[in-house]
Amino acid sequence: MRVVSGEYGGRTLKTLEGKNTRPTGDKVRAAIFSMLGQYFEGGLVLDLYSGSGGLAIEAISRGCDRAIMVEKDRQAQQVIQANIDMTKDNERFTLMKMTSDKAISLLNEPFDLVFLDPPYAKEQIVKDIEKLEDRGLLSPDVMIVCETDKSVELPDTIATFSLIKQKTYGISKVSLYERN
Repeated sequence: MRVVSGEYGGRTLKTLEGKNTRPTGDKVRAAIFSMLGQYFEGGLVLDLYSGSGGLAIEAISRGCDRAIMVEKDRQAQQVIQANIDMTKDNERFTLMKMTSDKAISLLNEPFDLVFLDPPYAKEQIVKDIEKLEDRGLLSPDVMIVCETDKSVELPDTIATFSLIKQKTYGISKVSLYERN
């Protein structure tokens, strides 16, 4: 896997072997950022189930200011840290080594871009968006990107957010939500 575009474009990303994480492949990552508009003018990113950290690193590479990456798996944490080190911009990344619920309870600033790719997608995504919204952690113009297995059906509305785009890429489905 590689960073697709931007400041770190072409650099190799490490991934975790096994079934604990499902890294977002280069083609799906490129498609996600095509849906989002390719490049950003700043902003704070939350990658709540970071896996290898590829999505957050891609967002920073394409112009976001800072990223908070949350991961509870120790092996995945080591991979994320190696990928952060590869950027040589460590100060732009924060790795929270804990569960998503614990991280949400500790976060205290609004995010402009949120990636959700949890292991048990449908129930967890709805719960996470509702919690983030209740805690005031989503900026007025936030974009929420959910990656699931193609068989998962997410609702058209979650809290104050509506599904605006949804595409299937192989076994993955990407759903994009924005505030109503």
